[in-house]
Amino acid sequence: MKAKLIALFSVLILFSCEEITVVNFTETNALYEDNAIIELNIPKAEGNSIAAKAINNAIENHIANTLVFLEEPSDTLQLDYAIKTFDTEYKSFKDGFGESAMVWDASFDGEITYQSPMLISIAINSYVNSGGAHGNLNVTLFNFDASTGELLQFEDIFNNKDALIKVVKTHFEKETKNSDINYFFGEPFSLPANIGFNYEGIICFYNVYEIASYADGVIEFTVPFNEVETYLDIY
Repeated sequence: MKAKLIALFSVLILFSCEEITVVNFTETNALYEDNAIIELNIPKAEGNSIAAKAINNAIENHIANTLVFLEEPSDTLQLDYAIKTFDTEYKSFKDGFGESAMVWDASFDGEITYQSPMLISIAINSYVNSGGAHGNLNVTLFNFDASTGELLQFEDIFNNKDALIKVVKTHFEKETKNSDINYFFGEPFSLPANIGFNYEGIICFYNVYEIASYADGVIEFTVPFNEVETYLDIY
């Protein structure tokens, strides 16, 4: 009887160790119109788990740094403060130029592009217009450890950069084969600053100005999992 109880207890421990906590998401929608216009439509991790807090903090900090004009990004910048600062800066700008001043506006739209027991990918589309000739459009792809909410770096995900470059370059050339644009400004091919995941494979996203002029726009394509899974440590 004692042996059976020990065996049962061991099984319960095994299942407890293998239990996976799933991070659930809702969407935050907010509109601020005091002076400048700021709109948020972003995913928010539910609950008070370490992972949920870390994911929410990373996304909010990214938006805050996009709104506030700092020489270097701040890891401690809070979203509420950044919204107030952006609004105050616009009010000062408008006071100087009168009613002819262009309205400043910013919008942030996010979506969960991929979620597995190991990894969560979230895309944040940012648009900020602070009185220039055109607004600044930027897409940032975040890859989070699903258990801890830690922001994963390239080396946490991929194990062979050189091999990955070859595969991605092949897809890039297919995507741009009919273009006469001088991509990379004469420099050698390089991976995009943003690599994320969807349910088909890895997303490669080149933002405006990254490899060509603003007028040339963005480049986005997906490399299927079966072409890159050998080089993935986590997905």
